[in-house]
Amino acid sequence: MSATLKAEIVRKLIAEVDGLPPRLQLAAKYIVDNENAFGMDPIRVSAEHIGISANSLVRLADHLGFDSFDALREPFRSSLLARNDTTSGEGWIDRLAEEGGFGQAHARTLRNETDIVMQSLRHLTAEKAKAAVAMLMEARNAYVTATRASYALAYYFHYVGRMALPNLHLIPRHMGSPVDEMISVSTEDVLLAITFPPYSADTISALRLAKRNGTRVILISDSELIAPAIEVDLFLKVSLQSQHHFSCIAGAMSVLESLLYHLVTRGGEEAQSRIASYEALREDFGAYWQPKVPKLRRT
Repeated sequence: MSATLKAEIVRKLIAEVDGLPPRLQLAAKYIVDNENAFGMDPIRVSAEHIGISANSLVRLADHLGFDSFDALREPFRSSLLARNDTTSGEGWIDRLAEEGGFGQAHARTLRNETDIVMQSLRHLTAEKAKAAVAMLMEARNAYVTATRASYALAYYFHYVGRMALPNLHLIPRHMGSPVDEMISVSTEDVLLAITFPPYSADTISALRLAKRNGTRVILISDSELIAPAIEVDLFLKVSLQSQHHFSCIAGAMSVLESLLYHLVTRGGEEAQSRIASYEALREDFGAYWQPKVPKLRRT
């Protein structure tokens, strides 16, 4: 019952958010985006996270027809405490499959995605993760390369990773080949390459050039044997099994996310300072949309 009521509250908030006063809009978005935290935290903690007064949360509860903030929070709290219902684990996927038709097909692809992530993370042992992070952090320059569909993975890894690791470079940066930007790579550098079948000729060329120059290589792929004369220093195997024609990259993304966590953590205060500087710069130049919340008039 609590899960149903919680879902109804979330649906109502989504449907009515645009018509709410600005501060209640912020509260509604926070609840929709952070259901678990909202169910756990007292009113003042939630208000602090949102950046509004506790009274605004009381007003939202009243708008939704609840007698108090606690009454609004209760369905979210109860849902968290229901540890043994069928929504825990993968029971929700089983229920989808029981619907038949589209639900059965949808359950099949969801199961496939969870299997991909689990298998890929199982291959990423603590020893391999530690070795990859050490290689990246100790390098004079760390390069990450991929092409075509997998370029999105390399772009994201660089976008986040450079804030913790300023000597991390994405290649190719523009419409070119990665080898164009590897003219000066040496034994002091590291190349992180991402490629999936059909393997990219450009990525294979970059791998061969790296080894010719004595550059250490980390390869993220489904196989270490992607082409003749390819030697790598560290191979991170990922699962790509798919329910459609193309490779599923969810497992590769989970591996990259794990590496990013370690890079940011190992970067310590310097990494946190760089991240804060990036965020401040983006905010100064209006990179992020911000709702206009009226200032409280003090008397």
